[in-house]
Amino acid sequence: MDGLLVVTNLPDRASAEKLGALLIEQRLAACVNLLAPCASVYRWQGEIQHDEEHPLLIKTAQDRYAELEAAIRANHPYELPEIIAVSIVQGLSAYLQWVESETRASAPA
Repeated sequence: MDGLLVVTNLPDRASAEKLGALLIEQRLAACVNLLAPCASVYRWQGEIQHDEEHPLLIKTAQDRYAELEAAIRANHPYELPEIIAVSIVQGLSAYLQWVESETRASAPA
């Protein structure tokens, strides 16, 4: 299984929960972890920003990435959302198989 761990950040808990639920409902992700808020410091449009953000850790199959990215972009409140995908090179085989089965277009038998 070619799995991915995709990271994005949202401005508040409600938008993070909404996006996480959408990705699961559409089978674009097998699991989404909504982490505790964190402090983010970055430059945006020439200004240094200090914001609280809510990270999401999204587990998906490699072949679902394009659809996942499109869904995040369409449902994310930021003009330029962070979307970073990291390949899963090793993991518990049974878990990775579960990720694969949960991201298929139809429910597993």
